[in-house]
Amino acid sequence: MRLVPILLLASTLTVGASEKRLTPLVRAVQIARDSVVNIHSEKSPRRAGEAAFSGSRDRKVSGMGTGIVVDERGYIVTNHHVVKDVDSLEVTLGDGTRYQARVLSVDRSHDLAIIKIDPRQDLKVMPLGTSSDLMLAESVFAVGNAFGYEHTVTSGIVSALGRDVEVNETQSYYNLIQTDASINPGNSGGPLLNLDGHVIGINVAIRAGAQRIGFAIPIDDARKTVAELMSVERLFGVTAGFATRDIKKGESRRVVVSSVSAKDSSGLQFGDQVVRVDGRAIVDGVDIARAFYGRRVGESVNVQIVRAGRPMTVPVRMARHTRQIAQTQTTARPVSMPRESDQTSTRAWRTLGLRLIALNSSQVSHIAPRYRGGMQVTGVRPGSPAASKGIQNGDYLVGLHIWETLGEKDLAYILADEQLRQHNPLTFYIVRRGKTMFGQLAL
Repeated sequence: MRLVPILLLASTLTVGASEKRLTPLVRAVQIARDSVVNIHSEKSPRRAGEAAFSGSRDRKVSGMGTGIVVDERGYIVTNHHVVKDVDSLEVTLGDGTRYQARVLSVDRSHDLAIIKIDPRQDLKVMPLGTSSDLMLAESVFAVGNAFGYEHTVTSGIVSALGRDVEVNETQSYYNLIQTDASINPGNSGGPLLNLDGHVIGINVAIRAGAQRIGFAIPIDDARKTVAELMSVERLFGVTAGFATRDIKKGESRRVVVSSVSAKDSSGLQFGDQVVRVDGRAIVDGVDIARAFYGRRVGESVNVQIVRAGRPMTVPVRMARHTRQIAQTQTTARPVSMPRESDQTSTRAWRTLGLRLIALNSSQVSHIAPRYRGGMQVTGVRPGSPAASKGIQNGDYLVGLHIWETLGEKDLAYILADEQLRQHNPLTFYIVRRGKTMFGQLAL
């Protein structure tokens, strides 16, 4: 009879010990783990850059990496270098289920790619964080396929922000997160997470010969690229007739309409905040893309917005997306372009040190096809922030901080933003001779 209270006491002690062991890191891993996948690849020796010897025709070179589920229907983001030139891809989920995967779209310059599997049931999407409010020494952890050891968890801190890293002559990274969480071969494409279990970066590189120096692409930067890679225009040839920009500052995250097609009669306007699309909550451009997947030409989709503080619902009709074919140009200088307003031009010259003029659609397709638009630099003020960073006449400005610079309206919006000074230094994105370059302007 005396055994009963002793057994109950032992049970109570075990439960108490388990609760103490559920640290914030353990809880965060439990939240995020099922959204991480392990990637195994095979490629031929010739495609892997190895010499091909007689008798080696059937030999394959194995590779490994990590991916993050960004849509429950089997869409996964990873690094481009993980899937480059592969002959086959296999994805392993957290429960051990294996699927063959295919590459859908890639961005070589930003080293990101979208791959697709066809799961038998919905996948768990990685909880989204933001890199806009990261703090030095903040606790972070990485989950990945380190050296082929699937779902390896390592922890550390944010060691530095805004690192620029040149890997080789063809691949450079900008504005990276540096961390001392152990990142090893196989971690590429996997998440760097905070203690809420939310992804705040995509692991991309390590410092050769060093210990505990790893780098990750900030998730806010990565999601802008992912939104382009997952756009319905790119993947399915349909369009909702409008474009958006993400605005993220800590817990404040919203999506606003940045442009509307001239052919679109949906009633959306520049500056509308998109809240939901057909009931799906919208946090950034990736959610916009996901919300329009599977929509057919002519189908009407309800878009919930906030305009001037008033909530409203606007129906948007899907249309067929047609890409304009670029005409051959004999000169890099734009012709027959609309002039900027004096106010915007003066402020850009005074604040940034730039004179800018918008590109037309055919020029965008020819000069910077992966962007929706841009502005050509036609003047640089000596001694200005732009001059100090080496921006030159003929460069194409395609973005400032979290905003695209599609034209005069975008530039005016950015320069008039009351929080502009809080983004000091201001990250800029330019295209020069077909290559995207990044830097920071000290305002």
